[in-house]
Amino acid sequence: MCWVQRVWQCLIVAAFAAASCGPQAAAPVSDFAGERYQMIQQQVKARGVGDPRVLAAMSKVRRDEFVPPDVKASSYTDQPLPIGYGQTISQPYIVAFMTEQLRLSNNDRVLEIGTGSGYQAAILAELAAEVYTIEIIEPLAKTAEATLQRLGYKNVHVKAGDGYKGWPERAPFDAVIVTCAPDHVPQPLIDQMKEGGRMIIPVGGGLGYQQLYLLEKKNGKLQRRAVLPVRFVPMTGEASKRK
Repeated sequence: MCWVQRVWQCLIVAAFAAASCGPQAAAPVSDFAGERYQMIQQQVKARGVGDPRVLAAMSKVRRDEFVPPDVKASSYTDQPLPIGYGQTISQPYIVAFMTEQLRLSNNDRVLEIGTGSGYQAAILAELAAEVYTIEIIEPLAKTAEATLQRLGYKNVHVKAGDGYKGWPERAPFDAVIVTCAPDHVPQPLIDQMKEGGRMIIPVGGGLGYQQLYLLEKKNGKLQRRAVLPVRFVPMTGEASKRK
């Protein structure tokens, strides 16, 4: 085993140990420790995600805390999982990839559109100063907020509402992440980005595949780059009226 692999394994073990001492220690960490380690190695690192901070966050945050009881056994499998109301928790690789693309710093303020169960918000909260997350399905928003509070995430702010409009009262944001697919990039989200801000968003209507775009605001202009074909649930609310 090379020293790089050895150091990485030590970091993973340390992250698990820290998690067991923190607010996420309600369930025995050994329940899914092996599965989480394999998830990082085989699903995330093997596909090219290499940011050490993102990998550490994915190692610390327990995905099994954010899925319904009937699918907990599948928490670390390479697939999205149902969380009710026709919604899903994203595949671990997609969560890691989208997070890495944002290049977050400790001082960043992040807007997330599509809270779901709160898993992506928890990952973001490990990397940024403040996370503002919006979920259009009110019961999901309430459940996610309760889960995040139970796990000790004081820097995550959850709102039930239409994500198309963003959160203008809390703008501007250093980064925006959208986990549902409109057929165009909502102008309110662009307006709420800081100069130099980044947005990662899937674009494409219907239930088919979409294109994941990385947008960056430079000198007041928006630069767009396609980065990955993906499949997300459609954005509803105002987005569906503007097709």
